[in-house]
Amino acid sequence: MGYAQLVIGPAGSGKSTYCSSLYQHCEATRRTIHIVNLDPAAENFDYPVAIDIRELISLDDVMEEYGLGPNGALIYCMEHLEENLDEWLTEELENYMEDDYLVFDCPGQIELFSHVSALKNFVEHLQRKNFNVCAVYLLDSQFITDVTKFISGCMSSLSAMIQLELPHVNILSKMDLVTRKRDIEDYLNPEPMTLLSELNKRMGPQFQKLNKALIDLVDQYSMVSFVPLDLRKESSIQYVLSQIDSCIQYGEDADVKIKDFDEDEDQD
Repeated sequence: MGYAQLVIGPAGSGKSTYCSSLYQHCEATRRTIHIVNLDPAAENFDYPVAIDIRELISLDDVMEEYGLGPNGALIYCMEHLEENLDEWLTEELENYMEDDYLVFDCPGQIELFSHVSALKNFVEHLQRKNFNVCAVYLLDSQFITDVTKFISGCMSSLSAMIQLELPHVNILSKMDLVTRKRDIEDYLNPEPMTLLSELNKRMGPQFQKLNKALIDLVDQYSMVSFVPLDLRKESSIQYVLSQIDSCIQYGEDADVKIKDFDEDEDQD
């Protein structure tokens, strides 16, 4: 069985920086992971790229050949990837053995993980290849400064959760850049009634029923739980990684194998 993180989130939320920092952390702890680039527009990387979608298709080529803009060309690229799952992706995955750990660095266009089918079918292909997959949703902590932005971020994350149907870990990225951490701490584990009260203060009385419905939705789906990530602290990276490993049951099979092996030795 293989293991995979699908790193998603809005453009500029720090996905590639997260992948780079995660690779460096694992390298320092002598743990092997492989970073996969799924962004056909990416140019520079701070990590070794194990698999690169640009070997299949690139954004610049599509824009030039079909006269599309950046967003339209990106959708075209991802649909092309979707059409080549059984050929190109399957062949690339054959280079990795059981228990390998892949981290997929995805593009930031929100429609890719909210309503376009390409990433969903990509995930289902990985699962057919016996990969345990977890969605890692990054949200820039610098924008979570009031209740309206927090609810907006929750709705975006919930949309991805419904579309991809995966275990989900929500991360507040760029905590190392936040100057007033007290403003952020209020949203790490907020009380639903406190959120509702703040939301009602900021919006007109005609929105009170809608506000309550939104808060109830967030609360029922446990979307009010975010993990802060400070890339300056190895302990913060390790904590985030442990949360994701738990979601995909990484290491549990290895423990069983070691135990079985020891039992065989005792019998000899």
